[in-house]
Amino acid sequence: MRQIFLDTETTGLEHRQGHRIIEVAGVEMENRRLTGRHLHRYIHPERGIDAGAMAVHGITREFLEDKPKFVQIAQELRDFIAGAELVIHNAAFDIGFLDMEFARIDFPPTGDLCAGVQDTLKMARELHPGKRNNLDALCERYQVSNAHRTLHGALLDAELLAEVYLAMTRGQDSLIMDAAQNQTALHLDTNALPRKTRPPLLVRRATDEELTAHQKTLESIQKESQGHCLWLTQNPPNGS
Repeated sequence: MRQIFLDTETTGLEHRQGHRIIEVAGVEMENRRLTGRHLHRYIHPERGIDAGAMAVHGITREFLEDKPKFVQIAQELRDFIAGAELVIHNAAFDIGFLDMEFARIDFPPTGDLCAGVQDTLKMARELHPGKRNNLDALCERYQVSNAHRTLHGALLDAELLAEVYLAMTRGQDSLIMDAAQNQTALHLDTNALPRKTRPPLLVRRATDEELTAHQKTLESIQKESQGHCLWLTQNPPNGS
């Protein structure tokens, strides 16, 4: 599955009041692996920027004076996200702005272009009801480093969101592995082969990086379960 983790920065909070997109970024993932492809553009808003918005993202009107207008980057953006599932934190906000910008230049809405939209804010609220679920809180909860994030920025936020999403949905990894193993079994049933013709058992040992990632996962589970991660228990039940 091809996914685009998308974020925007804007001149203000409400597109219905004429506010505009001033930065848009997306990072691409296929089958839960980042591909290295991304799109990042600053955009001339053709209007002023609210002081409150500027305090969040730090982008000034002066910085944007020589940047292209939305109409000049619209087709490039549509080509990048076409056919992909969009993953957005607080999707209603970004999709509202995108659809407003597309409507201004007589382009069809985002929903006509993409395979669907996942809202990670909604996902987080279902997983962690009653807790803070903004991107900073999720980075802390899932031990995703955001120490370099002093201001909001579309590209950095999209990259952080991709890491958070992988942590939030890590259980899907086993589903993908099970599906791959089942598909392999359709082509090769080793138990049906004579013993001498069976392929040798291949043992793949975890790398140092995989062991480190595994330990971080256990520590995350330990934190979320308030110290009840069985895999970290000194004396597991039943002596196992």
